[in-house]
Formats: sequence, C-alpha cells, structure tokens
Amino acid sequence: MKRVTIVAVTVAALVASAPLAAANGKTVYDKYCAMCHKMLNPKMGDQAAWAPLIERGADALTASVMKGKGTMLPRGGAASEEDVRAAVEYLIRQNK
Repeated sequence: MKRVTIVAVTVAALVASAPLAAANGKTVYDKYCAMCHKMLNPKMGDQAAWAPLIERGADALTASVMKGKGTMLPRGGAASEEDVRAAVEYLIRQNK
C-alpha cells in the first residue's frame, strides 16, 4: 500500500510539472500569462499598448520575457523558452 501511494504521488507530480506543448501558445498563455495580462498592462486586447512592443518583434519580446520584467517572473513562469516563444507569438497575433 505504501509503495502504491509513493508511485501515485510521484506520477501525479511528474504530470503536473510536465511542460506544455510549445506549439500551443494559447494554452501556455492561459496557464502562465492570462491572470496578470487581464489585470496589468499591457492588457490582452489593448492594441495601442501592445503596438510598440509588437514593433520590437517576437525575438526581442521573447528575450524580455526570458529575463523577466518588473513584476513578471523570468520566463513568465513558463517551463521553457519554446513555451515562452509560443505565448509571445500568440499574444502578438491576438493584439495586432
């Protein structure tokens, strides 16, 4: 019984910490970015606020998120650079 519990807890921890598929920027955004970008600037959908950031390009935005900025954690809390890039590309598409 003890061994089954340990295995179950270990599997649950691995599943919970597994990185998201980088190809799905919306999923990454929803998990790591949405809460803050609904309340803090730049807000999702505020094209005027996003315009100067989008002009910098996806590479510059990805680099900024990787380092963290202001209250944003490095990588925005996301698991990998691929996840960050997917979320950045999603944000760019949604805010053009």
